[in-house]
Amino acid sequence: MTDNLKGSLWMMLAMLGFGIEDAFFKAATGSGGVTAGMATVQFGLIAMAIYAVYAKRQGLALWDTAYLQKPLLIRTGFEICGRLFFALSLAYTPLSTTSAILQAAPLVVMASAGLFLGEKIGPHRWAAMAVGFVGVLFIIRPSPEGIEANAIFALLGMIGFAGRDVATRTSPPHIRSAQLGVLGFAVVTFAGLVIMAFEPGMPSAPSPYAALLLCGTALCGVIAYTALTAAMRTGEVSVVAPFRYSRLIVALILAYVVFGERPDTMTLGGAALIVAAGIYSLWRDGRAGARR
Repeated sequence: MTDNLKGSLWMMLAMLGFGIEDAFFKAATGSGGVTAGMATVQFGLIAMAIYAVYAKRQGLALWDTAYLQKPLLIRTGFEICGRLFFALSLAYTPLSTTSAILQAAPLVVMASAGLFLGEKIGPHRWAAMAVGFVGVLFIIRPSPEGIEANAIFALLGMIGFAGRDVATRTSPPHIRSAQLGVLGFAVVTFAGLVIMAFEPGMPSAPSPYAALLLCGTALCGVIAYTALTAAMRTGEVSVVAPFRYSRLIVALILAYVVFGERPDTMTLGGAALIVAAGIYSLWRDGRAGARR
């Protein structure tokens, strides 16, 4: 099994986990009766505790001076942006719309890999990226009046996550995925505190139902975060990144079954274009590898 295939499988596992995590979080901040800020704080604390136990069992330090080095500081900054705005988007925007906008992240990641990481991206992959972007436009359908205000949260979150994924590639090799998890979910907790600072009224504890949903959110988040870190450290970023699009399929199914959202023909057509672009990118890489 090639590194690119391994990285792609890790990415698909990560996107399945993130899709379920999003559904749990949206349910908690909806019928669960907990604010986006409080939900983000509790989600971050639970997941950070899980990663801390996992790291200690591996004999890893919870703190490393590399956290203060430029690569991880950049990663942390992007992570704060992504987590903060994506949590707001999940709370106030339909799941299908939020997930659709997030699918622009692989386009940003692949372009960044070519521009900043020195990976060679041929014209066929650029064409695949363009097709995927057209699929995203099918779903978002921006009008002359602009994009809905709440969608700005998802756009900013997408930029944050794309920057985080690229920065993961440049993180110090001795920092293990468990340590990145502790750092990452500490950032999630901080992002939740920032959201809470702007929420009206006094914070209140979630209901038992919401607390259970947040535990599910944290568990899925840990699995997905670990798989994502492995994906971004295995294979070429420009090949692995397109498989982020599988998150859209998971989100559309959950939006339909759990939240009663009904994607129309344009949305489904856009999703098909996005998935086709990702599969084509891997196929082109397989042919190139065979020639080499």
